[in-house]
Amino acid sequence: QLQLVESGGDLVQPGGSLRLSCAGSGITSNAFTVAWFRQAPGKEREGVACIRGGRSYTFYADSRKGRFTISRDNAKDLVYLQINSLTPEDTASYYCAAKGGHLLCSNSVLDYNQWGQGTQVTVSS
Repeated sequence: QLQLVESGGDLVQPGGSLRLSCAGSGITSNAFTVAWFRQAPGKEREGVACIRGGRSYTFYADSRKGRFTISRDNAKDLVYLQINSLTPEDTASYYCAAKGGHLLCSNSVLDYNQWGQGTQVTVSS
């Protein structure tokens, strides 16, 4: 059973930046598709970005365009989500998800069978 552990969430002021990390054994290999999702109170979980086989995809809403970057460190088995120019609308729990096999990048929660516990990002002045 793959265990995913997120970290890096924090309380930040609008305009600030954060880098979230997702740790899991082997997740940076080509055997896994790894994605970041987020869920704000009262809202559905939504896909933010995905990476597989060295290719990364960001699921853009206008509010996120250009501000979210997914990357990975193969040596450390870490997948990162860099978020810049944070706004209060980015406040949410951020989750790392993974799927083994040949899944193409997807922003559907139904496509992933491994989830972390989440890390909280709060943007407030």
